[in-house]
Amino acid sequence: MTVGRRQGQVLEPVEVEDVPGAPGEMARSPDTFALRVRGDALIEEQIGDGDVILAQSAPAPREGDTVVALVRGEATVKRLHRQDGKVLLQPADERLAPITAAEEDVEIRGVVVAVIRKY
Repeated sequence: MTVGRRQGQVLEPVEVEDVPGAPGEMARSPDTFALRVRGDALIEEQIGDGDVILAQSAPAPREGDTVVALVRGEATVKRLHRQDGKVLLQPADERLAPITAAEEDVEIRGVVVAVIRKY
């Protein structure tokens, strides 16, 4: 997965086994992957700088799911909406504009299922 730098957000791949507190069944699943979030583009979902998100591959994410997506090859985490035949990826920060792209320019890699925060 390409590391994203979209709208103040940086996503760093992390080995799930290296994430303290990751639920065992998720850590063992080949469909689960982890990303460390840098930046505050997800702040309204209480996902902050340094948090690790766990995502699971989902062949058909639902409307409103928070997804890990590749937009023209660049990774981002946003809430998924479809509108007028296009994909709308809504950030969790009101200061940022949503990303609108054609279906063929977006690859949904997974749905966020957990957030792990170290205090």
